[in-house]
Amino acid sequence: MSPRWNRREVLKGLVAASTAMLVPQRDGVASAQLGAPQVEIQVTALGQYTCRLSILAVNNGSVGDIPGDGSLVQQSWGSPIAKLREEPAHAIAAGNLRLKISFRPVSIEVSNLGGEVLQQLAWDENAGVFSFLNGSLPLFGLGEGGPQFDRRGSTDAMRSGQGGYQLATHGGRVPVPWVIGTSGWAMFFHQPKGAFDFTGQRGKFQSASPGAALDLFFIGAADPPTIMAEYARLTGFAEMPPLWSFGYQQSHRTLASREDVLAEAKTFREKRLPCDALIYLGTGFCPSGWNTENGSFAWNSRVFPDPKEMLDELHRQHFRAVMHAVILTDRLRGTVHDPCELPRFDEESASCYWDTHRKDFALGVDGWWPDEGDPLDIPSRLVRNRMYWEGPQIDRPNERPYALHRNGYAGMQRYGSFLWSGDVYSTWETLKTHIPVALNTALSGIPYWGTDIGGFVPTAEFTAELYLRWFQFGAFCPLFRCHGRAWKLRLPWGWNTGDPGPVEINNYNGAAIPDSSQLHDVRVEPICRKYLELRYRLLPYLYSAVHECATTGLPIMRALWLHFPDDPKAVACGDQYLWGRNVLVAPVIEKGATSRRVYLPRGAWYDFWTHERVEGGREISRPVDLETLPLYVREGSILPLGPVKQFSGEIVDEPLSVSIYPGADASFLLYEDDGASFNYRQGEWMGIQMAWDDGRRMLSLRLAPGSRVLPPEARAIVVKVAGTTRSVTFEGKPVQVSFQP
Repeated sequence: MSPRWNRREVLKGLVAASTAMLVPQRDGVASAQLGAPQVEIQVTALGQYTCRLSILAVNNGSVGDIPGDGSLVQQSWGSPIAKLREEPAHAIAAGNLRLKISFRPVSIEVSNLGGEVLQQLAWDENAGVFSFLNGSLPLFGLGEGGPQFDRRGSTDAMRSGQGGYQLATHGGRVPVPWVIGTSGWAMFFHQPKGAFDFTGQRGKFQSASPGAALDLFFIGAADPPTIMAEYARLTGFAEMPPLWSFGYQQSHRTLASREDVLAEAKTFREKRLPCDALIYLGTGFCPSGWNTENGSFAWNSRVFPDPKEMLDELHRQHFRAVMHAVILTDRLRGTVHDPCELPRFDEESASCYWDTHRKDFALGVDGWWPDEGDPLDIPSRLVRNRMYWEGPQIDRPNERPYALHRNGYAGMQRYGSFLWSGDVYSTWETLKTHIPVALNTALSGIPYWGTDIGGFVPTAEFTAELYLRWFQFGAFCPLFRCHGRAWKLRLPWGWNTGDPGPVEINNYNGAAIPDSSQLHDVRVEPICRKYLELRYRLLPYLYSAVHECATTGLPIMRALWLHFPDDPKAVACGDQYLWGRNVLVAPVIEKGATSRRVYLPRGAWYDFWTHERVEGGREISRPVDLETLPLYVREGSILPLGPVKQFSGEIVDEPLSVSIYPGADASFLLYEDDGASFNYRQGEWMGIQMAWDDGRRMLSLRLAPGSRVLPPEARAIVVKVAGTTRSVTFEGKPVQVSFQP
């Protein structure tokens, strides 16, 4: 343990730093030269909790630049508070962090204000190895995919794409060099690219380019939400996608005809199965998709003979149409606002490439599904993410875009990018693995994530039971979307028709069509309807969590660590999660399960289905049947539920329901805007700040500062507490609802 720091010690260290070593007195070269220094360490303070550590090679007295890759909100974070090149050891104060830096070899000890050592860092510039303490508590982050859940004990080559790590079960890899130490620190390795080894007592980052500058951001904070907010400050807060993108999305593969396309949309409405978006795969990935060939933007006339008229019909039925797109180049640069000389079309130019989309976009396409792109380097991936956010705004400047990506990187959240986990297999192991995959993806700053519900490649394990358990999990992922081969079994009613759809399994090892006995299961459709309706009822809660994510950096799917960092069992729990702040989700991940072990952190919890109050701080066994996904709401929660809708924008003349789970004081900001435009940036949003006083049994409602009342001006709200119901009208003025006996 290092000695405690006091003001005098810090000042003494800063004086030493400013006189003995620091920087350049003449022509950018240090004056005292007893031996040519090999590196310069620059320390930049970014507030109370974060500092930037840049270890740069010195050649002939000159320091190299730090290359950018598009991941950071800004390349410069102000002038360094110190530039160090030689001994003696230096003491640096950077906000709440205290650094002791020495050379030959480079070592950096980071402590907090109380003198507690947070990390001991070391850099071997010759080998290009940066090491740090793994510690005795879990390590999270590193993006989507890779070994799960706690990263300790693993090695990771940080290889991007579907060939990154065990695709069948773990999905595609979107590596993000962001490591969270649950003991109270985190690091983002901005440069260079490299691999991680967490198998020893000390973790190692092996640079892919020995001799290159090492540039990292260190965050020290005991509060997990602070760590997430600081990371968002570096790589960007998530943009808010349109509300409809959080409804159900139905994906397709081989399309038979115009009539089949429109009949399926009609079936959703006739069966009253809520749905917002229909997604169409491209030809080349299947025999007959929406376009003529792989990467084409020309319509397939066999199934879309009149695309404008068909899109208009889908819109009349309140569906959004999303089209699959494949990039045919391995590089992409620039922005959509750059000039594009069409006679000399440059496929690597974002502006030229976006122009190929615009004719179809003008017909009424609502969103895009940018597939493939595994060979793209980091800057190109982010250029692509940005292109699908800024490109649509050229023609629809006040409409929030939607794009579902297979690739990305740190910072993709700034472009409202959704991400899915790629071509996974339909197995129970895949479903089980995807819960921790979801959590590490969310902890890496990528909040809008989901899977191919049911798994992309059908196997002998693909049964109605597996589909339903995956569907239940999907209902509590930000992206709620079904997709995969044997695609008609991805339809909520598909398991009772006897028709799995076109057979597309010949090029996948282990692929299989479900046994015909599985294809007449009457239980599937009503259970799907139950979770579709629940998802739409939860949209007010979910959309409020999206707003919280966009303003605080807290994800929607939350590892228990985020709210229970002092509970070791909660921190290590990777098979369940919090949905927003208050709802605990425990997906059923075992075949034939009749019960589910659920860990409830300290405090009391309410079973969402039965309303039974259960004491936490322990693991329980929750009985389950095929239609039950264990859900718990913690005491001191306010849960808003809207009416059942068939699509997110449907106007339903029913009141908002607000359920209070008593036992502690509670607060909740119910957020609402038009769900489509950017007008909320100009104050066109409404927040109802709700506060529950448990001792007084009183709920208070008031208009959140900075917001305004949106139509309808009078909001009917039904408040429920332990079987008692009160009705109230909110018109923007403070209201109190008493539940005193």
